[in-house]
Amino acid sequence: MRLGSEGVIAVPEPPRASSGPDTAVDEIRLEELIIRAQTALPVELPALANRCASSLGLESAQIYLVDLQQQLLVPLDKAIEPLPVDRSSAGRAYRTIRPRVTEADDGVIVWLPLVDGAERLGVLAVRTASLDEVRMRRSRMLAHLFAMLITSKRAYSDWLAARTRTSPMRLPAEMLRAFLPPHTVGSSRCVSTAVLEPAYDVAGDAFDHSVVKNVLHTMILDGMGHDLIAGLTTSVAMAAARNARRCGGGLTDVVGSVDRALSEWLPDHFCTGVLCRLDAETGVLHWVNCGHPAPLLIRAERVLAGALDSPPQPPIGLTGLLAPAARQVHETILEPGDCVLLYTDGVVEARDADGAEFGLDRFTDFIIRSSAAGQRPAEVLRLLIHAILDYQRNELRDDLTILLFEWRPQH
Repeated sequence: MRLGSEGVIAVPEPPRASSGPDTAVDEIRLEELIIRAQTALPVELPALANRCASSLGLESAQIYLVDLQQQLLVPLDKAIEPLPVDRSSAGRAYRTIRPRVTEADDGVIVWLPLVDGAERLGVLAVRTASLDEVRMRRSRMLAHLFAMLITSKRAYSDWLAARTRTSPMRLPAEMLRAFLPPHTVGSSRCVSTAVLEPAYDVAGDAFDHSVVKNVLHTMILDGMGHDLIAGLTTSVAMAAARNARRCGGGLTDVVGSVDRALSEWLPDHFCTGVLCRLDAETGVLHWVNCGHPAPLLIRAERVLAGALDSPPQPPIGLTGLLAPAARQVHETILEPGDCVLLYTDGVVEARDADGAEFGLDRFTDFIIRSSAAGQRPAEVLRLLIHAILDYQRNELRDDLTILLFEWRPQH
């Protein structure tokens, strides 16, 4: 090992696959760990992590999950203090999705990102007396195992949900967040990531994204009003869209389904929105804009003005009795590396103490500069949403929701 920049120990490269004795031992131990983990309760995960580490010749392992606002890494062990995402080695592992190794009094700590597919969950802190390729491989194995365990168990665990909250959640937010998908989804050819604020209250914004075979579906919604009914409106809209997708419907079927659902169940309420369908093999993008700010196309570090503009159409829920063909579907072809940005009006209309708007130029410039600096899409949006919150001193007048998806067929 060697010291890298900032005094952090450089991480050994993952060794090549081997069929020697160490690999056989790993396989036997991994099987035992998986069998034991299947029946473990979520509250037992901290103790299980330590037992797993010990059985692999490591000293201990601690699980940290990121909070809803991605500002803190919260340990599942309540006796341990949270760590800041922006000012810690643990946070650097989370932000970059790369292991970090730091010196400890009696050895080293390996900070490994916990990632489920494309979504960042937190970090695993593995303490060991010394670090070599075998211990590094076993540490990585533990991180993969516990990322899967957390993902499988958090769907039904109030305890895990509570550990990632730093404030009480109001009922509208609780209801809406039960419908929201993971912040980040994707495949080897495309990735979609989204953020929504406020984290513990809601005024009607929502997002959805899903990968079906080689097709990425994305949607952003802004419900009328700032109350429980606004959250209910977008929740019904998401449910209707998913139902149509899962029945094999195309984009016109999905929009038509949402229109009809809102007209039938909430006839006095509506929402604006943009729904997109990206073929990740060909780069063909279809979209429908229902009374919402136009999507933005970012190519080669600049915004192509007007590239995804379209004639205005009524908000969703106002045309439920119309045939699906009444909605206009637009088409374009993306180039490798293109990004498409969806957002709600609360983002650009955020105001500082003097009343100046955050604005579209500042919004897009932040994304372009962060992406050019090598930040991953999920990290770009994390930094951006915090910048917007700081701009208006955390005094939100409206929801802030941003969804960014990228086509990268060369990956």
